[in-house]
Amino acid sequence: MKNKYTLVFASIIISTVCCFGQNKLSLSIKDAVLKGRTSLAPQRLNNIQFLSNNKLTYSLNDNIIIYDCKKNVIEEKINLHQINSAIKQIQKDTLSNIPNIQWYKNSLQFSFALKNKHFIYDLKFKNILPDTSEYPDYSLENLVISNNPTIWAYTKNNNLFLHYQKRDIAISTDGSINLTYGYPASRNEFGIEKGIFFSESAEKMAFYKVDHSEVKEYPIIHWTDFPATCENIKYPMAGQKSQKVYVGIYHLKTGKTIYIQEPTDDYRYLTNIAFSPNEEFILIAVLNRDQNYMKLNVYKTSDGSFVKTIFEEKDDKYVEPLTPAFFMKNDPNKFIWRSNRDGYYHLYLYDLNGKLIRQLTKGNWEVKKIIDFSKDGKKLFFLANAESPINQDIYSVDIQTAKIEKLSKDDGFHIAILDENSEYIVDNYSSCYVPNRYVLTNLKTKQSTLLFEATNPLEKYNTGKWKPVVLKSFDGSDLYGRIFYPVNFDSTKKYPVLVYLYNGPHLQLVTNSWMLNGEVWYHYMAEKGFIVFTIDGHGTPFRGKAFEQATFRHLGEVEMKDQMIGVEYLKSLRYVDASRMALFGWSFGGFMTCSIMTQYPEVFKVAVAGGPVIDWRYYEVMYTERYMDTPEQNPDGYTSTNVMNHIQNLKGKLLVIHGAEDDVVVWQHSMMLLKTAIDKGVQLDYFVYPTHKHNVIGKDRPHLMEKVCEYILRNL
Repeated sequence: MKNKYTLVFASIIISTVCCFGQNKLSLSIKDAVLKGRTSLAPQRLNNIQFLSNNKLTYSLNDNIIIYDCKKNVIEEKINLHQINSAIKQIQKDTLSNIPNIQWYKNSLQFSFALKNKHFIYDLKFKNILPDTSEYPDYSLENLVISNNPTIWAYTKNNNLFLHYQKRDIAISTDGSINLTYGYPASRNEFGIEKGIFFSESAEKMAFYKVDHSEVKEYPIIHWTDFPATCENIKYPMAGQKSQKVYVGIYHLKTGKTIYIQEPTDDYRYLTNIAFSPNEEFILIAVLNRDQNYMKLNVYKTSDGSFVKTIFEEKDDKYVEPLTPAFFMKNDPNKFIWRSNRDGYYHLYLYDLNGKLIRQLTKGNWEVKKIIDFSKDGKKLFFLANAESPINQDIYSVDIQTAKIEKLSKDDGFHIAILDENSEYIVDNYSSCYVPNRYVLTNLKTKQSTLLFEATNPLEKYNTGKWKPVVLKSFDGSDLYGRIFYPVNFDSTKKYPVLVYLYNGPHLQLVTNSWMLNGEVWYHYMAEKGFIVFTIDGHGTPFRGKAFEQATFRHLGEVEMKDQMIGVEYLKSLRYVDASRMALFGWSFGGFMTCSIMTQYPEVFKVAVAGGPVIDWRYYEVMYTERYMDTPEQNPDGYTSTNVMNHIQNLKGKLLVIHGAEDDVVVWQHSMMLLKTAIDKGVQLDYFVYPTHKHNVIGKDRPHLMEKVCEYILRNL
């Protein structure tokens, strides 16, 4: 499959470019940033939901559309004017656009919210009814809603609350900075996105209780208070004492809480929580602090007692469980486990006794996400990149035979929405040159119907062209990149280059999606006469364990080699001015920017590093120790990757930007870099956003990007 794709990919590079006409609108940096994910992003279908009787609904522009999947026709449209006319019958306030809506099952009614009031629109009678159903306040902290929409939980002031039988119950009352309930544990690592987990029936609720008493406090200054105030947070740095994590289970019928009986003396991690279908058991991936040994354990939900270890996973470098057990529909004793134990993330079928029934997928590619089972439970649908590391396709696998079927057709990036009867699937597709396309497919007949295709949102603007790039790394592996050309590009001229990078774990910048996943602000720089280039090197995800773990214990070193391969490629292009090259990255990309500027000081004339890690000793335990071990275990690695130990080599212009309230890469990183630069007589530039955390967002985002772009333009 890969060879076939490579030929197609090469033909695209040679013969196809996205080149638009001239004499069009110019992009301002404000428009590029603020509209880049709204009006300058490809148009989408919203509120996609399968209804009963082979019906599909979605909203587009000011219309709610009901589509008959069997007949392949639009059955009905409800426009915004109709809804507002009905609203006016009962109140003055109306909708400015189609809101988020939720259809009632087996009904011709949908609900929506307007200024904290909830309403029901009746499609048959075209009228509005006040919705007296219970709805949570969506502004509640860490809100999690169960399968029963009248039961939900949330956190407040470090305590956990449950809304049940129309009242709020305090599950904990002793929450503090040292003891938190219901918040995500382990700083959201290991796939942890929440701290509250309901069982299928909502009769049981698991939650994290985290003891931070051994974690040192870290000051965050709020500069807009008068006088400024200090908020202390708990921030465990690499090698220091860490959190102790517990999993509690609250039983709604009895009102009692029990705790999983698992020791915490070695700061182990409790991750990937899943209830068994009968809710008698709970499965938890227990990972040691060194993150090289994991046990998938079973516990009784009645008393928290340990039942058994289903299996173990070990690795010389690290094990990283990211997906909870996914139980089968037709056999509650079996579940799917996603693991990269064979070198790539694949799917394994287990039973609760610990027997590996079969490996469902295999190959030099990765399963990226599980979608769902078919209605009969015989097939599992998932997303994977078997065609290419930068592609994403829709597949199904037969649970009994492990036969895999590719369901998506076009070369590019696919996202799937499956109906509950597994008869139809909506394929949301884009590619480098296709902004957005929605295709409805009948899974039995394989007949596909185009529902909607977006136009190029940048068509009115004066933009350049772009294309994908494939290079070879030092070990022979492929490196995937993208290049954006200046407006009115002339290959006989010389152009400056801006390299934008991240090249860290869990983020793939280059995908075969619209503009190769590029940002609209690239076109602003292209209009200013820049080539904009990005390449993903070793350490980035979805390339297999060996490719990712090549950075182990020496973050940045192998990655810089890959970035220099990108630089050599740029230098080989006759239209690149190698004396005018700029570099920009944020977070891990900021670390990479600082590292390259101080360890390859002759390459880039100017650079901007945002929110950069400077010394891995100052970064959090969970992330850092996975990739670097502890400072005590790996002193050479921490020394060689510390930017402060190389700052004296800086030759180009370097602007460092940091949010003063950053609670991810704490401000101390760049402040210590400043102190070291001063001590060593090195000049660098610095800018702070006083009210922002790790990312500068909202109305200040254009200010940030204008600062970045202006600095690069001025110094090149």
